[in-house]
Amino acid sequence: MLNLRWPGICVVCGSGLPTGTRTWWDAATRTVTCAACRETTAEPSATQTIILNDRRMPGGRGNVDHLAIAATGVFVIDAKNIKGKVRVAKPLFGAARLRIAGRDRTKLIDGLDRQVSAVRDALEVNGHACVPVQGVLCFTAAAELPLLGTLKMRGHLLLHSKALVKRPNTSGPLQPPAIDALARSLAAALPSA
Repeated sequence: MLNLRWPGICVVCGSGLPTGTRTWWDAATRTVTCAACRETTAEPSATQTIILNDRRMPGGRGNVDHLAIAATGVFVIDAKNIKGKVRVAKPLFGAARLRIAGRDRTKLIDGLDRQVSAVRDALEVNGHACVPVQGVLCFTAAAELPLLGTLKMRGHLLLHSKALVKRPNTSGPLQPPAIDALARSLAAALPSA
């Protein structure tokens, strides 16, 4: 659900929608539906994604940049504006290290671990323990990621912002009412920073 920034037209009933109207955006078809038509539509869109921005972590230590609640689960997104070659160094002995422009940046993954853990705890408390939670380190600058394949470290994805957009907008097991319920419970558990 979103508020329109510009006037639009509902694709179901054809009514004009003024600026500020509560509407539903379908990413797959790139269309807008008014709230009244959304409630009467027999088959809701499976590609609904709700984004929660800048959420405070419990205990007041840090924040979660973005939460994307989609049909495939919850994506915990930590956005970074870092340039340089990104690689995961896996030594013969010891833990894997995240290297960006030759520097050890493993602390970014440690922070993402804490954020994912906080989201999982919030879901567990609200009875949604079975919902998949995926951590994503999203590079907004010109980071040099491999062209083929996707880098992962400790189960977290390392992606460009353009590659990240495709992940939540796929069909999955969660239906729009469940996505709404998850978004409400996460918004209550992790208040705005």
